[in-house]
Amino acid sequence: MYDAAHLMGRGQVTRKQVIFPAAIAALMVVGLADRIAAQERPGGSGWFGGMFSSQERGGDVMHAVGRDGQSSQPVMNVTGSEWSHGFDPTSDRFSFTFDTRQPIISEQTADSIDRAIQDYRSIAMRGGWGRVPADHSLSLGSTHPNVRALRERLMATGDLSRQAGLSETYDTYVEAAVRRFQTRHGVVPDGVVGRETLRELNVPVESRIAQLEINRERVRSLTGDIGNRFVMVNIPGAEIEVVENGEVVSRHTAVVGKVERPTPLLSSRIIEVNFNPYWHVPRSIVRRDIIPTMREDPDYLNRYNIRIYDQSGDELDPRSVDWHTEEAVDYLLRQDPGDMNSLGSVRINFHNEHSVFLHDTPLQSLFGINDRLESSGCVRVQNVRQLVTWLLEPNGDWSRSKVDAVIRSGERLDVRLQNPARLHMAYVTAWASADGVVNFRQDVYGRDGGPVAAVSTEL
Repeated sequence: MYDAAHLMGRGQVTRKQVIFPAAIAALMVVGLADRIAAQERPGGSGWFGGMFSSQERGGDVMHAVGRDGQSSQPVMNVTGSEWSHGFDPTSDRFSFTFDTRQPIISEQTADSIDRAIQDYRSIAMRGGWGRVPADHSLSLGSTHPNVRALRERLMATGDLSRQAGLSETYDTYVEAAVRRFQTRHGVVPDGVVGRETLRELNVPVESRIAQLEINRERVRSLTGDIGNRFVMVNIPGAEIEVVENGEVVSRHTAVVGKVERPTPLLSSRIIEVNFNPYWHVPRSIVRRDIIPTMREDPDYLNRYNIRIYDQSGDELDPRSVDWHTEEAVDYLLRQDPGDMNSLGSVRINFHNEHSVFLHDTPLQSLFGINDRLESSGCVRVQNVRQLVTWLLEPNGDWSRSKVDAVIRSGERLDVRLQNPARLHMAYVTAWASADGVVNFRQDVYGRDGGPVAAVSTEL
């Protein structure tokens, strides 16, 4: 569903926006940004989806590459063969790579969380980590006493080698370690220690252990009959994994529901793709958003190509409606297809009782911000055309070029999936991969403190 604030015409994102290109993100973590030009790789503008773009053919998760065409994402491991200065040999499970095909929902992930719990318990036994004072923003070139505390904190989890020392200078080694830490915690990896990064740095180790334990059970509860071909929306991270035969074929940044309008937990099947769709404005949005806006801005509906129809299907002039009452709630409000449509160029449908769906968006800039809780419950998908191409593969006559052509034509077209893909909207705030990367996300809906939430199933 469309976010009310942007529905009201306040579509400019006012908070800091960082669109971090895929290849740059991967390379700067290991200090190699000078090896490539600053250009976008396949996979879209969102930093999460960009790092994990997939090839059109074969579905492999691609590496970012340098000018020489070789993989530029070396793994930091216990041997430290290429980047030994970037690895803490006392923390042999804290390795790092952007290239993982391991899905979050898998038995392998549950086993990896077990190992991560043991690692974090060992950290706790050594005294955990200290706080980084939150009174000063830090970035490359800074010299400040807080940098020493930052170095110690990053060393505790192996993000920074102990060989880097404890100086008060924020150098390139610290910046690379911060980017690594930010990526593991779902923060846009800009290398700047600001409010969001400080928040994650100062979560106590005991809280992280509890978070891992809760999510180990969540992941295990989800790894039953999930299917060989599925889409997983991880709500806390506002991230999407597309999985086939046990491997991730693409990842996408997402925008999910606000705290007061949350995206529901559910399992279903994706059954249909609508190209160049109409948007039928939900009654809840008419009541909470449209009516108050029309009182202040009577031309709003005309400006955004939203039409009003009465119960007989006759179109009404917005000026004939009394916007100081709830009269409009009884009418159908429908937005025409086009560049201004709240659903963008694509809507993806699945059975559910919540009237939610996946869709494109005209507000692509939202994929580059940290807190992507901006919708009214539906899920907006970065690089949605790549997802649609994958969904329609079993239909046999769809390619990326055909998807692009249909969208470009503006034709209203509904396509049923011949092999409906499973969809799982899950709530995972901590997980680990077999290569030792431990990831955390904010508990955005406050569900980590209680029992595992029930998931509605409509398969």
